[in-house]
Amino acid sequence: MYDLETPALLLHLDVVERNLTVMSARARQLGVQLRPHAKTHKCVELGRRELAHGAVGLTVATLVEAETFARAGLRDLTWAFPLDPTHLPHVRRIVDETGATVRVVVDDLATAQALAGSGLHVWLKVDCGYHRAGVDPASSYALEVARELGRERGLVFDGILSHSGHAYRTTSKVEAATVAESERRVMVEFAERLRKEPIPVRGISVGSTPAMTAVRDLTGVTEARPGNYVFYDRTMVLIGCCEWADVGVTVLATVVSHQPGASQFIVDAGALALSKDAGPSHGNLPQAMGAVKGHPDLTLASVSQEHGIIRAASPAMMDGRFAVGERIEVLPNHSCLTVAQFDEFHVVRDGQVVDRWPIARGR
Repeated sequence: MYDLETPALLLHLDVVERNLTVMSARARQLGVQLRPHAKTHKCVELGRRELAHGAVGLTVATLVEAETFARAGLRDLTWAFPLDPTHLPHVRRIVDETGATVRVVVDDLATAQALAGSGLHVWLKVDCGYHRAGVDPASSYALEVARELGRERGLVFDGILSHSGHAYRTTSKVEAATVAESERRVMVEFAERLRKEPIPVRGISVGSTPAMTAVRDLTGVTEARPGNYVFYDRTMVLIGCCEWADVGVTVLATVVSHQPGASQFIVDAGALALSKDAGPSHGNLPQAMGAVKGHPDLTLASVSQEHGIIRAASPAMMDGRFAVGERIEVLPNHSCLTVAQFDEFHVVRDGQVVDRWPIARGR
């Protein structure tokens, strides 16, 4: 197995390239532009590949990501996080120093007013049912914020944006498709409401990976922002939106303790390598912190800061296996959070590490 100090993050390039190709084709089939959420990988090399596969730009979660991509020449970016006015100087600095287009997201009237004269592109964040952030599309407040942005007083109103994060709570691809259709309907109907005001709505941006992999129709939508699809993960497999063979990142770990007769052993990949995302808990699934590649009989049962505890159903299943020093690969529950624990990918092709790519995970 790979001659790397562990824990190490492996990027399986053949799998990732296939995922990029499939999602790009799916966006074309659905008639929408693709603006992938790069928070999943935080990597310039992967951002370039997404653009090469037809993406119109990238979505980011932090200004560190925005600045990293902009300085590398990837300059059409949506910062899909509610802006507050204290971050406006940093956004302006990125724009002024790199020439990038940084599209910001707001759901607050005072912030929308503060953006007047900023010269920025702005999306109005809409709650499509996730209930995390965004204006209620049925409210008078939503109209008030939209009117302010629609006046375009020294800014460009790009349109309305949503995130169907609740699709990750579904238990099947059919359920994920239902969430996706609900998101589409909410956004298209809200756009029609705005246009009757009349408030111009140039674009309708939606997105999550489970919704995008399951949706049947995106009529009325202009762009989608899936991110997780570049790697997928155990959660996406269990929802039914991909197969195990589609998971593009694993964490290489070493067995560091295995006591005689025990039905468990310890590896050097804990919460600071894998996060504490427990993954889906629906149906009869046992809670697990990840899966062990090639060993469906094992469960990553729990993690502490640096320890991962891997269990089998009985000690007999461990006989003569997994001695201290042996290596395993963990398939993470949540690839986005796992990637954010590491400084670099070890890029693997045909079973060999062929490169290292940095991860822009700073704050």
